[in-house]
Amino acid sequence: MIDLTRHPRLLWFFSFTERAKNSVLRRNRGGTQADRNLAQFYDKIWRDAAEEIGAEIEDLGFGVLEIRLSDAVTRVQFNTTALDDLATHCIARTKPTIYKLLERDGLPIPRHLPFGMDELSQAAAFLDSATTDCVVKPGSDSGGGAGVTTGIRTRWQLALAAKAAARHSSDLLIEEQIPGDNYRLLYLDGELLDAVVRFPPRVVADGKATVLQLVQAANEKRLREGARQSHGLIKIDQDMQRTLAQQDLSLASVPKQGKTVTIKTATNENSAHDNVTVRHLLHDSVIAAGARAAALARVRLAGVDVLTTNPSVPLEECGGVILEVNNPPGFYWHYHKRDGCFPLAVPVLRRIFEDHTRLHDSHPTAELNISSIG
Repeated sequence: MIDLTRHPRLLWFFSFTERAKNSVLRRNRGGTQADRNLAQFYDKIWRDAAEEIGAEIEDLGFGVLEIRLSDAVTRVQFNTTALDDLATHCIARTKPTIYKLLERDGLPIPRHLPFGMDELSQAAAFLDSATTDCVVKPGSDSGGGAGVTTGIRTRWQLALAAKAAARHSSDLLIEEQIPGDNYRLLYLDGELLDAVVRFPPRVVADGKATVLQLVQAANEKRLREGARQSHGLIKIDQDMQRTLAQQDLSLASVPKQGKTVTIKTATNENSAHDNVTVRHLLHDSVIAAGARAAALARVRLAGVDVLTTNPSVPLEECGGVILEVNNPPGFYWHYHKRDGCFPLAVPVLRRIFEDHTRLHDSHPTAELNISSIG
């Protein structure tokens, strides 16, 4: 088999057929409806939050809402708010920079290497030296699990994963895959508001349908039930194919009746049933590490992703790591989970208007126009 890591230009050609196949398999005709469902979710939570604090709200179109409380005005767009500025947002999405800040402070992170498409040989050398499977992802300008491929073992898989990630960013990142579950710790100004374990998306086989048909059925259910079921559709990509392969399955496989099949390793496209509150399980040092990560990234509203096999002990004791500092964090996982709801938009709005009050009290003649970065 050709080593595509030695021939980056050939990679563009060979991956074209992979993209075409995925385009056919994805059959994402419901994408527009899924986008509408997500927009309706954010519209509802902001309206509910505005009512909770006694504020007025106006729809400016395209997902932009203007919220007024007395003489203070702020705007939001989906999960984007005025709490963090544009520079903070962009830097938080530059993963190698965040890793550098965390590592410099002594926080545990995965062993990793930034690279570009013209540096695939360096990524291949990293893969060869790794003692575990690896993950390839966009290094910047991306979020929500887009372009992430897990379970990489061969140079061929590395090449295809790099091409998938390069659709989202010219900066790429390869890192060792850390065992454990994904914990999303939510902070506002350093205070832990909520913590959720996010299990990956799964389907249960009926003994008749192929994996592809099971995924399509799951997506149809998501479209019908909206945010009650999930915040988006399950997309067919490299991560799905690698995750299935590790279970000796493919999209054409027909698993035995009752078998639970993990569809992806990346958790971003899971369902409401896959999210569970775990704040009571977290060791104090894990909470402190997440808060420190958010502070180092200078993010006020932060979703800190932690990978660990045991959240009740310090990360260093079980090989756990801090994976990402997300800004803005997705709100969905905190509203729709197996064991309840944390209405995140309420404390966010309260904090924004508290900021206005503090600024007004310290500068009575100043006028404040709090606006979205989006």
